[in-house]
Amino acid sequence: MFKGLFVLAMCPLFALAEDLPAPIKAMEKQGITIIKSFDAPGGMKGYLGKYQDMGVTLYLTPDGRQAISGYMYDAQGNNLSNIMIEKEIYAPAGREMWQRLEKAAWIVDGSKDAPTVLYVFADPFCPWCKQFWQQARPWVESGRVQLRTLLVGIIKPESPAAAAAILSSSDPAQSWRDFLSADPQSPLKALPLAAPEQLRKLNQNLKIMDDLGANVTPAIYYMNKHRVLQQVVGLPDKAQLKIMMNGE
Repeated sequence: MFKGLFVLAMCPLFALAEDLPAPIKAMEKQGITIIKSFDAPGGMKGYLGKYQDMGVTLYLTPDGRQAISGYMYDAQGNNLSNIMIEKEIYAPAGREMWQRLEKAAWIVDGSKDAPTVLYVFADPFCPWCKQFWQQARPWVESGRVQLRTLLVGIIKPESPAAAAAILSSSDPAQSWRDFLSADPQSPLKALPLAAPEQLRKLNQNLKIMDDLGANVTPAIYYMNKHRVLQQVVGLPDKAQLKIMMNGE
């Protein structure tokens, strides 16, 4: 499940209309930013906050004199705190990031009517990106999955030039397919000087990738059936591949 570092930075903080109890104020002084309060089981008042880019929950005892920081579980072992953090912080911020991905500079591969869309950050010289592209062929060619590739240049000194050349071509999607299908031992053709516009797109893609907390390629993102943003960094294993291709 996705818990990128960008989430809390993007999540707006809400000013509480109520005065915070003394134990909660004391936790604020220790660096916890309070986002909202909520009614918790057992007659306790809960507070959702963040600390060092992580979601946290605090629970005020009924007498209002103590605060407990940590997770609350029910009798079935469900993590009630994590459910709150996912619902109130990660899920909304993930949907916001999805909108940002939709507006980015990507190369499309697959049917526009595909039920599952995957965003993939890829470097032209990333062997695992090529392997993932090959693994995805059955789903893409059957019309079930659409890949949207955001090129970045991070692996080799010539990566930015290669990525920019692909984006500068008359048909970037075909150029990307040709590049991935080429013999890896064949010499690289002379690349044109990258246009400022293409370099700008590459830098924007890299900024989004950094904001998502990914530092290697491929970095893959998709929305599951519950509309929660999912992240797989690196070459997915067979189980991960099946899950993401079905949008689960």
